[in-house]
Parts: sequence; C-alpha cells; structure tokens
Amino acid sequence: MGIDTAIVAAYLRRTRKTLYSDAERYARHLQQPKADAGPPRRLRRRCAVAEHAVEGFRHVTVAPRTGATGSGTADSVVLYLHGGAYVNEIASQHWTLIGMLARAGATVHVPLYGLAPQHTFTEAYAMLDALYADLAADASEPTIMGDSAGGGLALGFAQTLRDSARPLPRALTLIAPWLDIACRNPEIDAIEVYDPWLGKAGALVAGREWAGGADPDDPRLSPVLGSMAGLPPIDAYYGTFDITYADAPILARKCRDAETPLDLQVAAGACHVYPLVPTRAGRAARRRIVTRAAGNS
Repeated sequence: MGIDTAIVAAYLRRTRKTLYSDAERYARHLQQPKADAGPPRRLRRRCAVAEHAVEGFRHVTVAPRTGATGSGTADSVVLYLHGGAYVNEIASQHWTLIGMLARAGATVHVPLYGLAPQHTFTEAYAMLDALYADLAADASEPTIMGDSAGGGLALGFAQTLRDSARPLPRALTLIAPWLDIACRNPEIDAIEVYDPWLGKAGALVAGREWAGGADPDDPRLSPVLGSMAGLPPIDAYYGTFDITYADAPILARKCRDAETPLDLQVAAGACHVYPLVPTRAGRAARRRIVTRAAGNS
C-alpha cells in the first residue's frame, strides 16, 4: 500500500523545506560536489542498460531484457528528462519510474545533462538536439517525459522542435513541470504556505544559475511564456500543495487557446511531483503514466 500523504509531507517539511526556503543556504548547496548519477544496481539486474556519450554527457538507455514480456508496443520510446531544479542529480525515484516504463515494454532514453552551476541550459539543449536527431534517424516517435525542471525542459525543447520544423514527439508527459524559472506568478506565495517541499527563494537561485545570464523570458527557460500552438497532446500532473501548480491554469488556458490537447490531472493535497512519491495517489498516477507512455492507451 502507498504511504499516507501526510507522512510524506511531514518528512519533506522536516528534510527539504528549510533548504529551498533559504536562498543563502541553497546557494551553498549548489556548490557541493555532484554525486554519481548512474543507474542503480537493481535496475541493471532487471532491465537492459547501456551507456554512451552525447555532446560530452552521459546518455543512459534502459530497455526490456531480451525475452521479457512487457505490455508495451515494440516501438514504444520515451525520452525522459529528470528533475532536480537543474542543479540536483537524477534520483532513485526517477530510476524507479524509468524501470517501470522499461518493464512495460518501452525503451527509455535518459540524458544526464549537465547541471548548474557548472553548466547551463545551452549545453542541455545541444545535447537534446543531438540525441533527438539520432532518434529521428531511427524513425522513432518518442514520448518526451519530464518531471519538475525536466518537465520545463521537455516543454521548452518541444517548442524548439516545432519552431525549427523538426519531427515532433508522439506526446508530452509533464510531471509537475517548472514552467517559469523566474517564479513570477503571484499565486506562488499563497501556495507556498502549504507546499511541504519547495520554496521560491531556492528556486530563484537555481533558475538564475541555470540561465547563466540569459533572459529568463526565453521560452527555453520559461516555456509557459512560449506558444503552445502545434504541439502534440500533453498530459500534465500536479498536486495542489506544490508551488509549480500556480502555472497550471496558465498552461491550460494557453493550450485551450491553441487547440492543443491537454489532459490535466490534479491531485488535491498532493505535493510536488506526486507521481514519483510513494503514496496511494502517486502509485495510481505512475500506473497511468506507464500505461499511456508504453503504448497501451
């Protein structure tokens, strides 16, 4: 059974909230060495895992083992962009979802893009351009999926694909996407009181480092400011106790105006990236995400 949402919220408030709510402390956190971001041993035992370099960064491919009987279609491909405020490494909960996707039959491409403050968004986009070109050469039509910062990167990258007339993904799956690195929505302040995890102060520090001096209005950094016209269908997942939820109504309005299909899933009282969290609501959302991305919807 899933863990009760209140227990998860209490844990996050005790261990994470103070970090994200203190700009100076968060700035010091950014200077800490990055940990090894490799796939865990358990994932390697259960799935076929391969690695190679793209634009100087690690690219991990996770696929069903030969002979596995996943329920997905043979050509299910997912490009997964992990979250972490553009400064934190891929985490165990990301690998858990990635493993579920692979065991359901999908081949999952996981670019371990460079993180701030050592790297900026321009390097991430260069890596994604090269990786996506390889997928297009293989006639793949992936679902691009991302959570939190990775969700913002997923939407921003899809907009650049559209703007450059390149092939579009089959769909976008955005898990609590961070859509404005400048956190300009005034509704954030009201939600932050209830958010047990994130704080605006820390997010602003991370966003500035990721931008590397670029204009935060650039849709590659703040894709909520870009056009939603011509994009593939979007699934988006938000909890109401999550400051990124403030931009969900804007995303919905812009998709509606652009006639871009949006399936917005909102979990009342859930925290940031709730589909990655071991609660009942999170477990149900993970099943839905895997079913839809692995070609069964």
